[in-house]
Amino acid sequence: MKKLTLILFMMLMTLTVSAQYKIAYYSNEAALRSMPEYQQAQDDIKRLAQQYEKETKRAQEEFNAKYEDFLDEVNNLAPSIRRKRQIELYQAMETNVKFRDEANRLLAQAEKDAITPLQKRIDETLRLIAAEHSYLLIVNTDSNTCPFISPIIGDNINVVLTEALKK
Repeated sequence: MKKLTLILFMMLMTLTVSAQYKIAYYSNEAALRSMPEYQQAQDDIKRLAQQYEKETKRAQEEFNAKYEDFLDEVNNLAPSIRRKRQIELYQAMETNVKFRDEANRLLAQAEKDAITPLQKRIDETLRLIAAEHSYLLIVNTDSNTCPFISPIIGDNINVVLTEALKK
């Protein structure tokens, strides 16, 4: 009888404890995409990427033209002039590669700079939702890091978060 009472007591305590602590889950990617500022940031980054692409293409075409001219004249050039032109072509090629690498770095930094304030806003909103609904934990379900959360212990707050971010 004591064992049965102890088991019932333990089960009751487990139910009581689990009722006190609630968790929630959401998709950070969906939250970001729901923000109007996110689309504006993506448009700005796309325009910047197009500018870098246009400049990269222009530099590549310029290099190709110089290289074709060099190939047309290579047999008629004095060795010292040929070597000078080869060095110029090599330097132009190096400059183009460095520019492309720098453009990629600057694009990644621009995206990070655009997303950081949006992510901070999401984080602040999550803290408010957690306080308002007494959530002990809020889980980001992106990247399938948490493939299942029982609806008994977890609330899907995607809609609540999206609505709060619109305000």
